[in-house]
Amino acid sequence: MFAERTNWNLNRNRLSQTLQRHRDEGKSLIDLTLSNPTECGFELDGAAILQALCQPSALRYEPNARGMESARRAVAAYYRARHEEIAPQDIILTTSTSEAYSFLFRTLCNPADEILVPEPSYPLFTFLADIHDVSIARYPLLYDQGWQIDFHALEKIITSRTRGLIVVHPNNPTGHFCKPAEVERLNQICSAWGLAIIADEVFFDFIINDNLLPSFVSNSGALTFTMSGLSKISGLPQMKTAWLITSGPEQLKSQALERLEVIADTFLSMNTPVQQATPVFLEQRHRFQEQLRARVLRNLAELDRQLAVQTVCKRLAVEGGWYVVIRVPALRSDEDLAIELLTTRDVYAHPGHFYDFPTEGYLVMSLITAEREFSEGMQRVLSVF
Repeated sequence: MFAERTNWNLNRNRLSQTLQRHRDEGKSLIDLTLSNPTECGFELDGAAILQALCQPSALRYEPNARGMESARRAVAAYYRARHEEIAPQDIILTTSTSEAYSFLFRTLCNPADEILVPEPSYPLFTFLADIHDVSIARYPLLYDQGWQIDFHALEKIITSRTRGLIVVHPNNPTGHFCKPAEVERLNQICSAWGLAIIADEVFFDFIINDNLLPSFVSNSGALTFTMSGLSKISGLPQMKTAWLITSGPEQLKSQALERLEVIADTFLSMNTPVQQATPVFLEQRHRFQEQLRARVLRNLAELDRQLAVQTVCKRLAVEGGWYVVIRVPALRSDEDLAIELLTTRDVYAHPGHFYDFPTEGYLVMSLITAEREFSEGMQRVLSVF
C-alpha cells in the first residue's frame, strides 16, 4: 500500500525511549540540545511582529511564483547590508529551507541521481533525499586544529550520477565555514564535473570570531543555489519564511531560474500575510542576534573555564552557528554515554552519531541553552569522566 521510499525504520532508538520515560516520570531535566529560539528566553518586539501580520491588503490574493516583490526586495536589502548585491529577480521565496531543497532536488535530479553531503552534518538530508528518490553520498570533513573539506575523498566519490553537492556554511554542528580557497576548489570541481553547489547558510549570521567570510550568494564560478531564512536569522521558525538565491554562469543561472519558477508556481506555498510582514521580521534580526551572540560567547567561555580544570575532554574549534562539539573518551558508544548522562545526571545531550560522526567519542551541545542551565549541565556531563 505504501511507497518503498517511506520504508524507514520508525522504531524509537534506545536514547529516544529513555528520554520519553524520563519525561513521563516527571523527572527534572537539563536539555543541552535545545535549539528552538522561541523557547530560549530571547526578547523580540512582539507587538511589531503581530502588527505586521494584520495588514488589510492581506485580504487580497496576488500570486507571484517567485514571491512578493516587496519581500524579495527586503531579502536583497538584508544581503546589501552584508555588502552582497543580489537582484530580487534571482530570489525565490519558500516556506522553509526544506522546501528549497525539494525544489532543487526536483530541478537537478532524475530518480537515483546523487547529491553529495558533508559528514558530519545534520540528519535532514537522508529523509529529503528519500522523499525525492535521490541518493546521497557523503564526503568527509576532517579535523586538524579546525575543520576542513577532504577534497581527495570528495573527488573520489563523484560519479556520472552526481548532480550537485551540499555545503552547510557554517556547518551544523561543527561550525566550519568554507574558506575562500575551499570555495575556489569547489568551483573548479563542480565546473569540471557539471555539478551544482547547494549552499545552506541558515547559520551564516552567527559568526564566533568576527572574521566575516563571503556568502555563496555571489558565487559565479559554478551554478550555485544559496538558501537561508527567518528561522535562524530572526529567531522566527514559526513564520515559515525562507529563500533560494541562484547565481553562477549566466546561461545556467537563467535556465535554472526558469525551471525553479515553474516548480514554485505549481505550489505557490508562501502565504500573503507572512510575505507582507517579511521586511518587519527581518528587522527583528538585530535585536535577536545581539542577544543570541552574547549568550553563545558566554556559554563558550564557561565551557572553556570548566574544560581547563580537566584533561580528559576537549572542545573542538567552532567558527559559527550555535552548537559545539565535545571530544570525549570513546570508552563506550556515544549513545550509551548519552543514556548514562540522562539516567544518572538528568542531562540530555546529542551523541555524535546523530550527526553522522564516523567514529565514537563525540557529544554535541547547543550553545543557546540558558546560561545557568548550560553551566550546571556541563558540570554534570564532565563529572562522568
